[in-house]
Amino acid sequence: MEEIKDLKELLRMPKNILITSHRNPDGDALGSSIALSLYLQKLGHKVKVTAPSEYPSTFTYLPQIEDFYIYDVHHEELEPFIDVCEVIFSLDYNGLDRIDKLGERIAATDAKIVMIDHHLDPEPFYDFGLSDTSSSSTAELVYHFMGLMDHAKYLDQDIAQCILTGLITDTGSFKYNTRPNTFICAAKMQETGIDVKEIQDLIFNSMKIKQMKLLAHALYKRMEIIEEYSTGIIVLNKYDYSNFNIQRGDTEGIVNYLLMMSDIKLAALITQQPQIVKISLRSKGDISVQEIARNHFKGGGHKNASGGAQYGSLTKVIEKFKEILPMYMEKKEIT
Repeated sequence: MEEIKDLKELLRMPKNILITSHRNPDGDALGSSIALSLYLQKLGHKVKVTAPSEYPSTFTYLPQIEDFYIYDVHHEELEPFIDVCEVIFSLDYNGLDRIDKLGERIAATDAKIVMIDHHLDPEPFYDFGLSDTSSSSTAELVYHFMGLMDHAKYLDQDIAQCILTGLITDTGSFKYNTRPNTFICAAKMQETGIDVKEIQDLIFNSMKIKQMKLLAHALYKRMEIIEEYSTGIIVLNKYDYSNFNIQRGDTEGIVNYLLMMSDIKLAALITQQPQIVKISLRSKGDISVQEIARNHFKGGGHKNASGGAQYGSLTKVIEKFKEILPMYMEKKEIT
């Protein structure tokens, strides 16, 4: 971040600051946003944190999560604060269209915008930017940001818990998107004295009975294996959503189970939403699901973990996904 001196000066005196993240915030979006908020509060700033839509109940253990604003629900409460905001942070997204109507609202303000993100091809909507596509997560970049500001000393257990949450969730427990700095960052978090095992348990071992039954249903009734392309697909339709009362976060991690099979290199979870069909993609090795999401489903993400969406019928999306497989997967003989 070449403009660090200017940003230090901007944040030298207390300001009204809004921290924003993308729709359907995940562990990295929430962890990085709350970690940054806790840090900025220590500097005397007045901070509010928001994203367009609800967050998964898994992350209710995060500090100050009860103060998180859901813009779709609380926009009237937030409007007066946005009017007086002097600085707006954009975390874990690189284009204002990722935050829907909130993006239009931000674009209309006079606030300085600071983007901290690790996704490809950021759009030029910000005044200050910390963009690093080699970073494991935005949470990792928030800790780096604190260092650039000469404020790593403000790291405490609450901030560390948030940053580690982002690290763990965006790397799949350090299985992908890692680099040496990722583990150095994790070590710094552990040095604060936080219980790493407890955080892992809170993230991965807090499933409800409904979620376990949904997982069993998805694997037994909704899984399809395309052996010639080493691909696994799980499809959840509107009837599944009704029968299992699927809420936000209930399908989190289901797609990863497909990659537990040694012969599966590409995994897709396709879900029928009320207005749109979403696709979540994971892969092993050099297979870039980011290209698939970007080129065919108006999405993006990372090389081995991406997602997208498409308007239209569920059947058409499934057919389209199967049609493009030969473009990305080498066909093998089935014996």
